Amino acid sequence: MAAFSKNLILGIEGGATKTRWVLCEKNGESIVTVSEGVLGPGSLRLLSAEELRHLLSVMPGDASWVGVYLAGCATERDRDILREVADSVWPHATVRVGSDRESGFAAAFEDRDGIAVIAGTGSAVTGRCQGVEDRAGGWGHLLGDSGGGYDIAINALRRILYDYDTARQITPLASETMQLLGINTLAELTSWAQAAHKSDLARITPVVFRHAGEFSVARILRRCAAALARLASSVAGRLEFDPPVVRLQGGVFTSQPLYRELFEREFRKAWPRADIDVCTTPGSLGAVYLAAGRFPEPVAAPVVAEAGVARAATEQPNPRSGDLGALSARELVELFATEERAVEDAVRHGVPELAAAVELVAASLRAGGRLFYIGAGTSGRLGLLDASEMPPTFGVEPEMVQGILAGGVAAVMRSSESAEDSREAGALALRDRGVRSSDVVCGITASGRTPYVLGALAEARRLRAGTVFLTCNPRRDRTTPHADVEIDLPTGPELITGSTRLKAGTATKVALNILSSCAMVLLGRVDGHFMSCLKPTNEKLRRRAAQIVADCAEIDFDRALDLLACTNWDIRAAISRAKNHNSSLSEG
Repeated sequence: MAAFSKNLILGIEGGATKTRWVLCEKNGESIVTVSEGVLGPGSLRLLSAEELRHLLSVMPGDASWVGVYLAGCATERDRDILREVADSVWPHATVRVGSDRESGFAAAFEDRDGIAVIAGTGSAVTGRCQGVEDRAGGWGHLLGDSGGGYDIAINALRRILYDYDTARQITPLASETMQLLGINTLAELTSWAQAAHKSDLARITPVVFRHAGEFSVARILRRCAAALARLASSVAGRLEFDPPVVRLQGGVFTSQPLYRELFEREFRKAWPRADIDVCTTPGSLGAVYLAAGRFPEPVAAPVVAEAGVARAATEQPNPRSGDLGALSARELVELFATEERAVEDAVRHGVPELAAAVELVAASLRAGGRLFYIGAGTSGRLGLLDASEMPPTFGVEPEMVQGILAGGVAAVMRSSESAEDSREAGALALRDRGVRSSDVVCGITASGRTPYVLGALAEARRLRAGTVFLTCNPRRDRTTPHADVEIDLPTGPELITGSTRLKAGTATKVALNILSSCAMVLLGRVDGHFMSCLKPTNEKLRRRAAQIVADCAEIDFDRALDLLACTNWDIRAAISRAKNHNSSLSEG
């Protein structure tokens, strides 16, 4: 390793096809390029940790600041892996890591607002306007990459096979593609494609453009450019640009003027006054800017856990459980049962705020809005559970009450607690669900400090939706309000320190039961104390429905079953028919 220099900054941007690096020297406020180079693929999805370490180790080792921004670095776990590898290569440097879309945005706009559209092997759209950030695409080649080189190539290959299947035609595109790959038959082409990497397929993209005059190929290029333009247009709309400033990046845009024209033509249908141009600054230089801390990282910046989480009431040791391991099974059960008494006191403490939340939710639902629960870990799972019980219990559509869990549905069965560390992910989850001003978002976090939930609530307030904040930590920082209604349930320390699935989880479940059930009562989804909107979807529920009809209409059980069968198991209709019949008899 060369001598360490406090003035040198190394910026690295890696993609599925190549990795660019640039070493710069900081001279006052100026940054001057010292040396630069290009290496092979640098996508985090394509390289093992050891392969990545080998790739980085051949780059200059004497920088004091290093920025490593790679395609495929999408999650906090990805960042941890990348940071660990980079720290091992540059142990004495200040290292920053992230996605290539971040370095690309910094290269295009530095600290200004705009929309960066990447069309390389993959594709992605990143936008920022007045501190608000948004993005689209970048989901990887299996689920996304619309309009990137891989997308163009895979569509071309499908067209080659389609033309052969329908007309036994080997088109000029097919011939040149096989020649490029050194294969002789279409059967070999399919075998090659099944084993090829994303970057291998992108090699076909220049061939596709050379055949842009063919009608079917022209359609592919127009369709791919239009798909990417629609993604960019959606970001421009959500960020309320007027007009948007768009910079095009990536090899497809920089090397194919036709593709730039196709994209621009489509984008201007929605934004005729847009400022569109190609960004000539390499993303590796954007990585230099970010490494030096010259500009804020625009998207998905690493989130540092908030200081003081360990001081949350739910994280304090419980003096009654210091010797759990010495207790018998009976003593353990008695201790846990006694401790649950704190749940009732905690819920009673939150009655005024819960009532306000019920009124807020009921008003929203009555006006056609929706209720969204959002949380991570146990809190998120409890929100999903309460939301899932609304349709069968109260007969509402599943869209009316929805649960959002950090890490997605997979996190229900397999813990994904690291997903809670990103405020941006929480905000993005609300955008993905299409939350609007008529809705209510209830953020659930036992500690009151989960970044995923705080980011979601901030986004909900930006969208002018109603907001509820449910925590079990009255000791949280209250200097900044997070919601219209804030509910703190003082459950105190857990018997197993920090295990908030215990008292905090129980109190949260009770609070959500109250919130949703009382809102449904106010909406008229309950008659007396009966679940008159129950959906009788199995034998047990059909018998329950019959008993409800029998009790409400004061008729026998068998008669109630007959009425339900005649009304397609609509409890309220059956009750009404029975009461009308009884009324007719009494009048007669």
